[in-house]
Amino acid sequence: MIGYVTLGTNDLPRAAEFYDTIAEQFGVGRMMEFETFIAWGAMGGAPGVAATKPFDEQEATPGNGTMVALQVETPEKVQAVYDVAIAKGGSDEGAPGPRGDDGFYAGYFRDPDGNKLNVFCMTQGG
Repeated sequence: MIGYVTLGTNDLPRAAEFYDTIAEQFGVGRMMEFETFIAWGAMGGAPGVAATKPFDEQEATPGNGTMVALQVETPEKVQAVYDVAIAKGGSDEGAPGPRGDDGFYAGYFRDPDGNKLNVFCMTQGG
């Protein structure tokens, strides 16, 4: 149902460096790029992620309660994505680990602009 997710940034070059590294973990790169907007993913593939300077030219701010979830196949991949996010200037919002008892395994972080993301997989029982 979701085609792509767009996150606001006040520093597109910084966002580009952060999301280039995250995208590498998913085996994709930039699929669209303009002066104020970059999107990562694969045309015709799973939904992509974009970073943009706001169209109204006002300051980009993260939404309170807004979060983007990125799905991977294994807990090891959750850890790898989380680790590169932190290494590239992201901040911790919850280290990787099981959440509940339904097989949901996730790590939470914020990008350098404060947008909240998680990376997750479903393990046995989920």
